[in-house]
Amino acid sequence: MLLVTGSVVAGARLLAAADDTVTVWAVAGERGAGTPVAAGDLVVRRVRFADDATLSRYFAADRPVPDDLVLVRGVGDGELLARSAVGAAEEQAVLRVPLEVAPHRVPPDVSAGSVVDVWLTDGAGPPAAPASAGTDEGAEGGRDRPAGPALSGVTVVAAPPYDDAFAVSGSRQLVVAVADDDAVAFEQLLGQLQDPVIRILQRS
Repeated sequence: MLLVTGSVVAGARLLAAADDTVTVWAVAGERGAGTPVAAGDLVVRRVRFADDATLSRYFAADRPVPDDLVLVRGVGDGELLARSAVGAAEEQAVLRVPLEVAPHRVPPDVSAGSVVDVWLTDGAGPPAAPASAGTDEGAEGGRDRPAGPALSGVTVVAAPPYDDAFAVSGSRQLVVAVADDDAVAFEQLLGQLQDPVIRILQRS
């Protein structure tokens, strides 16, 4: 009888502990800065927080996330959606940059929400330097700078289906979200190349 009573008490404690957990929204899949926060990209996670102040930093899953929010930084797969990670879409200094890419230079499963690196070459020449890097004075097209992605870790915000894009133009158009300063540098870099070739490497 004492054993049964002890089991009941232990069970009651477990239930009480379980009642301390709350549900919050988490992100399904890696997402980069500039990605709109969509309900289909969110999953529910049950978490126990140390106090209400910590809980208030996240979005409770008992109500929808507000509309017109975008990520202001990259988040990992399964990461809880922090209020500090989002901002109002109209307040973000992000430009949408269209890219026209040959089909064999972009993974076919790249879609809206994918995080990618954008590499540039000038025809058969060496890779173009990163758009965010400064150009050495007197360097032609910045070609003496270390090679690297022209845009790193940017988010695809629009991407037509692979087959549809190829049938119409023979290439695929992607639209990526890029910070204002990086977008300006990227456009300047494109203007320095006689025969720009774009290659997309997918992170997620």
